[in-house]
Amino acid sequence: MTNTAAEKVHVHAPSGFPGVELMRARYVTQRFSRHFHEEYAIGVIERGAMRFRYLGNDMTAAAGQVNIVVPGEPHDGHAAADHGWTYRMFYLAPAVLEAALQEVAPQAHQVHFAVGVIADSELAARVLRAHCCFADPGASTLARQTLLLDMLTHWISRHGDRRSSLPATHSEAGAADAAREIISERHAEDLRLEEIATYAGMSPFHLVRVFKARFGLTPHAFLVHVRIHRARALLRTHMRLADIAAAVGFSDQSHLTRHFRRQYGVTPGAYRNFIQNSARPHA
Repeated sequence: MTNTAAEKVHVHAPSGFPGVELMRARYVTQRFSRHFHEEYAIGVIERGAMRFRYLGNDMTAAAGQVNIVVPGEPHDGHAAADHGWTYRMFYLAPAVLEAALQEVAPQAHQVHFAVGVIADSELAARVLRAHCCFADPGASTLARQTLLLDMLTHWISRHGDRRSSLPATHSEAGAADAAREIISERHAEDLRLEEIATYAGMSPFHLVRVFKARFGLTPHAFLVHVRIHRARALLRTHMRLADIAAAVGFSDQSHLTRHFRRQYGVTPGAYRNFIQNSARPHA
């Protein structure tokens, strides 16, 4: 699928590997809006360079480097040079990493990665090998499983911060979590800030400040994220795009398309085609 004459994107969801999705893309003019993923993202810059703001810092991922984003951490993205960037990315559900974590450190309950760019040629090679294998329709399940586990164990053991417990929460964090919960549950509604603030137990002004401090997004930006995430799941069904837009709370299909492309770099229709094509058995 082509966005412009210079921008190409391909998405692949391999059958038999729930929670694993791949993307290979070249971007020149694409500017990703500030958003976050429910999954871990790990990939390699093949050519060019990408600049993004992540973990409170401006970062640049250049050719040969590994780009990482953890679930829930807001970030954006755009070209760091006129010729843009090309990369291969994995999007991995937390359960995929949890399985590998048990192999590396059975006593750990979770793993965190404190950087967004890693200069590790061995990890980059593993990511590329696994990505190419998953993209190869003739590759065996065993080959994919082996290379994925090799990539994950190297990544976790070399760069993961393994933790045995979650950090304690405070009253403001609890209020922000409550607001996040109501937005997630009622994302298709036309929610008012006053209603969310009342549910969270603080003033609207205070809630916006606390919510952004905790999640890196305003309540409205988080609402858009939730709607896009729900729409992404529905694109695996046969629902019409206009019906999907209405089901997740967008006023019309054009709003869905605009926000989806700003977050994923492709239109909803193109994403659906990629997923449907990758689910078809190969001769």
